[in-house]
Amino acid sequence: MKRSNFLLRDIQQEDLAMIRKWRNSEHIRNNMYNDQIISWEEHLTWFNSLKNRPDSIYKLFVYAGNPIGVVSFTNIDNKNGICFWGFYIGSERAEKGSGSIMGFLGLEYAFEMMRIRKLCGEAFAFNQPSIDFHHKLGFNQEGLFIGHILKNEVCENIIRFALFREKWLEIKDMLANKLFCKKLK
Repeated sequence: MKRSNFLLRDIQQEDLAMIRKWRNSEHIRNNMYNDQIISWEEHLTWFNSLKNRPDSIYKLFVYAGNPIGVVSFTNIDNKNGICFWGFYIGSERAEKGSGSIMGFLGLEYAFEMMRIRKLCGEAFAFNQPSIDFHHKLGFNQEGLFIGHILKNEVCENIIRFALFREKWLEIKDMLANKLFCKKLK
């Protein structure tokens, strides 16, 4: 896999059915705040609302021309240079390591294209893969919200993470070398 085979692009109308299918899949819903099945009408309303929302950006993650995931940037606060991100690999055919590359490209987009100063992320305390993913990408834990989200009639804890642009600039080359200089080429 070469870096040039991966990209983030704007979501198009023709991507919506695929994204809805991913978002409604159990392995994605189980780790989302909203874990209800999303109707086609709700999905269309969400997509159409993005056109009028300067505080949200959603990108499709593509490998070799095939969409495999989504990266989002929400609660964008340009005055303070802060936003939240979210992500998921939706395709069951995504190659091992694709998620890390998606994360790298998401960070690159946030810090270099959007010029964000501080990127925040959140994960359920039971979602160890997401916790590990944030740490792998250089995030530090900033908070623990006890009993924060009601899920399946249980109040679940949420861990908040943050990565600052300065740290990203320090670790970017090291991460790129790990992702693109091994056998991924």
